[in-house]
Amino acid sequence: MRVCVCTVVHHPEDARILHRQIRALLDAGHEVTYIAPFRACNATPWRQISPVDVPRATGRRRFRALRAAHRALTEHSAYADVVLLHDPELLVSLPREVRERTVVWDVHEDTAAALSAKGWLPGPARPVLRPAVRRLERRSERRHRLLLAEEGYRSRFRENHPVVPNTTYVSDTPPGRPDGRRAVYVGQLSRARGALDMIEMARPLAAEGILVELIGAADPDVRGALRAAQREGLVRWYGFVPNDRALRIAEGATAGLALLHDEPNYRHSMPTKVVEYMARGIPVITTPNPPAVDIVEPAGCGIVVPFGDPQAAAKAVLRLRDDPDYRAELGKHGYEAARAQFHWPVQAESFVAQLEAWAGRSTGIAQEPEPVPEV
Repeated sequence: MRVCVCTVVHHPEDARILHRQIRALLDAGHEVTYIAPFRACNATPWRQISPVDVPRATGRRRFRALRAAHRALTEHSAYADVVLLHDPELLVSLPREVRERTVVWDVHEDTAAALSAKGWLPGPARPVLRPAVRRLERRSERRHRLLLAEEGYRSRFRENHPVVPNTTYVSDTPPGRPDGRRAVYVGQLSRARGALDMIEMARPLAAEGILVELIGAADPDVRGALRAAQREGLVRWYGFVPNDRALRIAEGATAGLALLHDEPNYRHSMPTKVVEYMARGIPVITTPNPPAVDIVEPAGCGIVVPFGDPQAAAKAVLRLRDDPDYRAELGKHGYEAARAQFHWPVQAESFVAQLEAWAGRSTGIAQEPEPVPEV
């Protein structure tokens, strides 16, 4: 099977796109053409894929990237069995030649709800754009195939679409005991994801000899604060690091931080970083977003702190630092739960089989859904 994968918004080394989905396709013996902003992100393509470089869509500067992506899709979809799109922007004015292929939209987030967390969008524009986004979703559902990253996204659509959860690789071998010297965060840094809260909590922790390590790219409106905190010695900010290397850096930490704010998009989205911390035996400190609480509390693998309370988060880290047996217990419970419930290869098999079914190359693992009626 030949699969054409495209993103202009995400980093080419995005964990879901490259390290999970593309890796699964390659492991199954399929060919992948990957259209992504390699040069803009200073990313080196894997040798196993056919890379196509396009500009990156950032902030309000999106037209040039989308136009380049549509040209590349027109060219490379001609020989593709499946076109896999990761950005809703790509669905706007998608060329007819591409629409005639089997197009799959991988729904990463609740796009309309996420508008409130996009700082580059003017506030007055957000209520106007939400209905337009919902119309785009309904039209895309009629025209294309959909994969959902969350069970909670089902209610946005009329039909029953397959869900491919954003889980992670979990080693067969249990990780070592967490130490008492570092609190880590892995992922994009933004206000809504708690970047400023983590800077604030770093000050009392630095006085106690605990370093806050932030591993990920940052939104423009928090970069200045991050640089200032790093100069002051409060945090260590790595910038973007490919997911596999980022998680190796995080291994052994006292705590993994997931201080998401109470945003509409986060209320029904599983925070992948929570599962990634668990998989590496790192105790979790999270705010009370329902999906995070539903994972952490039953597993007994972390501490829930209030929204917007950096002092409570710092106290939770100190509690873990001061009780080695407690943090080891939380890390052990997290690893065991992740291995039992969130091991990516289980989802990888059904993901590949679903694309094969849609391409007419079914292995018999996935079931072809009923055709979506035109309305």
